[in-house]
Amino acid sequence: MPKIINVSLTGRSGSGKGTQADLLMERFKGMFYLSTGDLFRDLAKQDTATSHKIQKVLAEGGLPFDDIAVALMIHNIAYNVKEEQGILFDGVTRRVSEAEIVDGFMDWLGRRDNTFHILIDVSRDEAYDRLSKRRICKECGNLIPWVGEFKDLKVCDKCKGELMTRPDDIPDAINNRLDYFEEKVVQTIDYYEKQGRLIKINGEQSIEDVFKDILKALGEK
Repeated sequence: MPKIINVSLTGRSGSGKGTQADLLMERFKGMFYLSTGDLFRDLAKQDTATSHKIQKVLAEGGLPFDDIAVALMIHNIAYNVKEEQGILFDGVTRRVSEAEIVDGFMDWLGRRDNTFHILIDVSRDEAYDRLSKRRICKECGNLIPWVGEFKDLKVCDKCKGELMTRPDDIPDAINNRLDYFEEKVVQTIDYYEKQGRLIKINGEQSIEDVFKDILKALGEK
């Protein structure tokens, strides 16, 4: 396994990307974490014309102008990632044009060949069920997935705060995100699969088994 690895996680909303990203960050200390969702939510907190538009789009369960994601990602990598750091992409990339740009940038950095593209594969029905039932902590913002032992939690497992439904986890918003995956992201998955660079993991297993399969694909025991 290369000394420095980069991992790109993709999958339907609710597939468990965030949970697996947390486990990977714990396993591979010092990786730089990039999530387009986090980048957009952070931008939405600003007081600009762009942020106000993003606030409206996110509230409706939509997705912001795609090319902003590429600009934010490249900016963050360029300004933050050290030579000895791996990169963990959470939910990147969503469109073929986006994938081509990120591929080109990673190739320029000499990182393309040690970047693993992992699809956490769950059905649409499974994703909808998880998204409609998952919860978020009112106090610390910890997202509680609707899988395994997390289903039994009555309070946040990190701060004991009250749990609630995430504001954008309503039926129309959930279906908008799942529709986008099928309309756009599947094409990107095909792009990597045709190149023989896609690693497909069964996401309908336990969290532990999904993680074991990911580590195996990365050459880790």
